[in-house]
Amino acid sequence: MKFDLIIVGGGLAGAAMAVALRRSRLRIALVEQGAPRRPDGWDQRIYAYSPASAAFLADLGVWAHLDHARLTPVAEMQIHGDAGGTLRFAAYESGVSELAWIGESSLVHVELWESLKRQHNVSLLCPAIPEALDVGEGGATLRLQDGRVLTAALVVGADGRDSWVRREAGIGASIKPYAEMGVVANFRSEQPHRGTAFQWFTREGVLAWLPLADGLISMVWSAADALAAELLELPERSFCERVAAAGGNRLGRLELVTPRAAFPLRLMRTESVVRPRIALIGDAAHAIHPLSGHGINLGFQDARALAEVLYALPAWRDPGELAVLRAYARGRAEEPFLLQYATDGLSRLFASGNPLVGSLRNVGLNLTSRLPVLKSVLVRYAATGRF
Repeated sequence: MKFDLIIVGGGLAGAAMAVALRRSRLRIALVEQGAPRRPDGWDQRIYAYSPASAAFLADLGVWAHLDHARLTPVAEMQIHGDAGGTLRFAAYESGVSELAWIGESSLVHVELWESLKRQHNVSLLCPAIPEALDVGEGGATLRLQDGRVLTAALVVGADGRDSWVRREAGIGASIKPYAEMGVVANFRSEQPHRGTAFQWFTREGVLAWLPLADGLISMVWSAADALAAELLELPERSFCERVAAAGGNRLGRLELVTPRAAFPLRLMRTESVVRPRIALIGDAAHAIHPLSGHGINLGFQDARALAEVLYALPAWRDPGELAVLRAYARGRAEEPFLLQYATDGLSRLFASGNPLVGSLRNVGLNLTSRLPVLKSVLVRYAATGRF
């Protein structure tokens, strides 16, 4: 089976990239183990989609087809330190309609796949599991576990943090475990959230509450492994009380509406995001601490940037050439680098028990709140993906 491009991984980033190439001449194979589906009730996996990501999805023809009753615009964000430091962002004061959109992963994922099913230049190979990858000067060959053999000029790894493509291509990655888990759950709050997102930097980790539709909130608690294990084992009522108290009972009593889940947190940097005939996007290319909420937005911008490079190629140009792929790598070098170092630095800063460091970090929050220019830069980045 001969293609121009093979995308391994049909998650949000991989699917978005395939849809972004819907008008290209490229013949695309998308290899994925299982198709997405909407869960009963609410999805545990919630993302903060930046305005830049919403614009990208709108360009793909996806955003307009989403159930907007299940998307919540963030009108305000309040950030609290562990010793009185505060920082507040408001969409209206910053001249934007919203700071982000909070919604379920599956809401967007399923709609992307609906688009792929109608796309003339995409072959959806699902279920399919890659078994072997061979890269040569003339192209790449991918063998699947069911015996099918695919060839293409370029293979894109969009297969997550533990990327099989990255490993098979010999691209090294440095991984720094945080010894933390991201504990997630959705709650119904006693008091209305009014479109406000909350984040607390505490001695027990970083706690975030994100506003959802129907009076719900999504929680992400980046907690040390021992505390995460404790939170997962608490009786439901005690768990709700613990989460409410950690947020200063800001929204009153909380009622659990989805099961708890947890995932390990780590920082991952790759030695390169491209090799001859290989490119990485999304979590296969970089992993950051979730405190910024920008993980999926980085993946969407990777997909957009690589699709733009490939779409602009003349018909005679080989999309797997290293010179072509380096253009993508250069375009995506700055943003992931800055966010990785910023989130890692913040995580270490607030994990420190040094009283002097504690004083400085809270002074920093208060100072940022009093500098309109700096706040404007941060809001502009959240809205556009550019500083």
